[in-house]
Amino acid sequence: MTKAEKVEFTIKTLDNLYPEIPIPLDHKDPYTLLIAVLLSAQSTDVKVNQITPILFRVADNPFDMVKLTVEEIREIIRPVGLSPMKAKGIHGLSHILIEKYKGEVPQEIELLEELPAVGHKTASVVVSQAFGIPAFPVDTHIHRLMYRWGFSNGKNVVQTEKDAKRLFPKEIWNRLHLQIIWYGREYSPARGWNLEKDIITKTIGRKSVINTYLKTKKTAKK
Repeated sequence: MTKAEKVEFTIKTLDNLYPEIPIPLDHKDPYTLLIAVLLSAQSTDVKVNQITPILFRVADNPFDMVKLTVEEIREIIRPVGLSPMKAKGIHGLSHILIEKYKGEVPQEIELLEELPAVGHKTASVVVSQAFGIPAFPVDTHIHRLMYRWGFSNGKNVVQTEKDAKRLFPKEIWNRLHLQIIWYGREYSPARGWNLEKDIITKTIGRKSVINTYLKTKKTAKK
């Protein structure tokens, strides 16, 4: 298969598996999505979705959030991990949104990245999922699968994002990055990976990745 054919196969397979793509983090508007994505750093979506309803009952907008102290925010979000940094970030960015943007979340990646505790991936998720602006946020699943599929060299997420944007049509970035995340969780996880169930890697995957998998399987059987 040529690279273009592999890309086409990947897109078709993902469209068949995920014609409807649920957004993993529960939210009701750009602000609550921004907070949820910030909280998800080095945590799981499941854990974040358990905590955000508690936080948003108290404050689901920047005006209410700044009425809380950093310590009060930290106490609520403690179970998601990294709570000191995240609480400080949530409080700080809420202040800035009020002062600079009348409480609204800006739609530009560059402006979002200026907010405390908001990195490139968080900003990309927000513009993509809240505003429908084409972006390709790269998480650990996408980084892993782009390497397994031979679409990127796996050096770092910055390179993976560049490669994804170069290979895939811009108009499908927003749905495709979510499809790859769901596929990674269900069919091509980092641990407990079963190549037989992973149709995309089995069909187009990097030979070295497949060979390493098969060798590991053989060794395990001995």
